[in-house]
Amino acid sequence: MPLSQTRKAVAIKVEGVDLSYGDNHVLKNVNLEIPPGDLFAFLGPSGCGKTTLLRLIAGFNRADRGRVLLDGEDITPLPPWKRDVGMVFQSYALWPHMTVERNVAFGLEERGLPKQEIGPRVAAALEMVGLTGLGGRRPSELSGGQQQRVALARTIVVEPKVLLLDEPLSNLDAKLRVEVRRELRELQKRLGITTIFVTHDQEEANTICDRIAVMNNGEVQQVGTPMQLYEHPGNLFVAGFLGTANIIDGKLVSNGPGVAYEIPGGGRIELPGSAKIPLHGRLVFRPQSVSLVPACTPPSPSNAHFLSSVAHREFLGATLRYGLTLGNQEVLIDVPFRSGDVLHEIGAKVSAVVPQSALLWLDR
Repeated sequence: MPLSQTRKAVAIKVEGVDLSYGDNHVLKNVNLEIPPGDLFAFLGPSGCGKTTLLRLIAGFNRADRGRVLLDGEDITPLPPWKRDVGMVFQSYALWPHMTVERNVAFGLEERGLPKQEIGPRVAAALEMVGLTGLGGRRPSELSGGQQQRVALARTIVVEPKVLLLDEPLSNLDAKLRVEVRRELRELQKRLGITTIFVTHDQEEANTICDRIAVMNNGEVQQVGTPMQLYEHPGNLFVAGFLGTANIIDGKLVSNGPGVAYEIPGGGRIELPGSAKIPLHGRLVFRPQSVSLVPACTPPSPSNAHFLSSVAHREFLGATLRYGLTLGNQEVLIDVPFRSGDVLHEIGAKVSAVVPQSALLWLDR
């Protein structure tokens, strides 16, 4: 019996969830809505609460307050085995003494399915994850990537309503991680199953997920698509965690008819006169938003600009990264590398130009 690829995708809703371990407040008033069929990421640094939240949805953790709804049904009081949720653990948690087939069949056997149904479903699950022909091996005879696929097959074979993945790629080397995450994305879309993916790796979340909840210190900082979060971060943490950002400390000063941003230590950024600048906040812009031109280039009143000198230069393959000195801070600039381009040498005086559209003002 082949696995169903037409099962209705379900929505997940987390409402007002708080969870503490003693004095440690791990989750703080978490509210989330995950649309049906989404590949959704919980992204954040270690200790931010993302795995705790995943385990809470699975039923392995209990909230002090709040609830979890699956397709509109409150599943908060239900134990894990009654939630119709499948979880792939970071360690894979495979039975070492069982063959691949037995590992995958285990959940079906526990559910009391007849043997004549178990075999075809196990075969279909192994085919779906690319492990046809390896059912007789034991986990120790497989590579890390193959073990990860066994854990995935064992979960999807029971056809859960929701798939939960706790850093499933963290045990793989960098090259295999890229390969497996693409396969994971393709499989999730074929099945159409609502999936939550926990990771601290922003590249993983950005490349395969529909939407991301950025978490820190037990709180959801912002939810959006990868591009929305990158281009329009809601606060300084999101700006700094998703990609590289120049977060500049300074203060606004009058500059004749215009306004400038004065940096401690003698730096100064001239701001475009038409820019909407809040009274409070720090100036933020991405390294690739900046252009470097000779120091003698006349400034444009429609862009932010500042004079500086090159402190260091790094060759990153497709990109050259320059570090500029600006008062007591460093500003990073990324420019595309093209063979034959004239490079800015260490110590060279340059003018940096930032389009008004690339300027962000974030106050927390």
